Amino acid sequence: MSKLIYLDNAATTKTAPEVVEAMLPYFTEYYGNPSSIYDFAQKSKEAVTKGRQQIADVLNAKKEEIYFTAGGSEADNWALKATFEAYKSKGNHIITTKIEHHAILHTCEYLEKRGAKITYLDVDENGIVRLDELEKAITPETILISVMFANNEIGSIQPIKEIGRIAKEHGILFHTDAVQAFCQVPIDVDECNIDMLSSSGHKINGPKGIGFLYIRKGVKIRSFVHGGAQERKRRAGTENVPGIVGYGAAAERAMKNMKERTEKEIELRDYLINRLTTEIPYSRLNGDRVKRLPNNVNVSFQFIEGESMLLMLDQNGICASSGSACTSGSLDPSHVLLAIGVPHEVAHGSLRLTLSEETTKEDIDFTVDKLKEIVPYLRSMSPLYEDFMKKHQQ
Repeated sequence: MSKLIYLDNAATTKTAPEVVEAMLPYFTEYYGNPSSIYDFAQKSKEAVTKGRQQIADVLNAKKEEIYFTAGGSEADNWALKATFEAYKSKGNHIITTKIEHHAILHTCEYLEKRGAKITYLDVDENGIVRLDELEKAITPETILISVMFANNEIGSIQPIKEIGRIAKEHGILFHTDAVQAFCQVPIDVDECNIDMLSSSGHKINGPKGIGFLYIRKGVKIRSFVHGGAQERKRRAGTENVPGIVGYGAAAERAMKNMKERTEKEIELRDYLINRLTTEIPYSRLNGDRVKRLPNNVNVSFQFIEGESMLLMLDQNGICASSGSACTSGSLDPSHVLLAIGVPHEVAHGSLRLTLSEETTKEDIDFTVDKLKEIVPYLRSMSPLYEDFMKKHQQ
């Protein structure tokens, strides 16, 4: 393999060198526990405070509203479970969508067994929530609306500001899973009336094992991890100081280069979409053409099986996925693609390519050229394709 072409940045990103550099002293030099009172530990405490501020600045939030977690999945679990517990006296109804990440969907299933009523909203063919259906789903028992900012598989960006407005008008808390959107698109929690927001460090060239939950001041939400008094008594456990330092550095870095980076990504994204959909027959773009993440391309190719395509891409040094990395062990087609109306057999032939600031036009051309070899080769072994071609040649 002469060169690795990494096109799975929605699964995880490379930790940026300057982020690693910022983290290193907190492993060996300033290793004190930030909860300790002696002077040596103050460096760690100051580093945590700085990381909290760096992240708050991205969201136009207060640093006291940022609570560090072990990642996006924990933050999602916390937002849903703790809201359900805290607002039981008001109601037990939660509204979400059919295309959420499994950290939300599986948490909702867990809560249903404990008495929650969950409405799973349909989305349109581009994966966008219909606002009138959202409003219709609200009942006097509704305590939370949880809609992801942008979808991790098809990249579609939701009308978050409008959802936040509806939630506020009805006095309902609004949570958004922004794991894919944080530092990819501008987010202002006040402007969008967001009460809680989840994010994860490793999606923005930061380290793995660190995330946060933004909780708006005044939201009555309970502790999720019980023990010590860390995170203002809301999330026990010694803080992951190097992780927090790295997350803060990654957020600051991503905000500084966001405009330039996303403009480049959008240009390459659209070039990739155009080449795939015009040069490979019987292919379709999944997700909204315009309202999508700058770096996300998701295409389905009819008459092929996605796993074989991924293995053949891998043999050519290209890292890609067929959907969420969290479900890569599953043989079922993507729940997201089925929810937007992609037929079962077509959903099996889906490919997600997610770009980074390091992706080049040469990488894109090489990938498309390889796919133009792989897709026809796989179709040549498909009885379905053979039948289809016979019918259309008559």
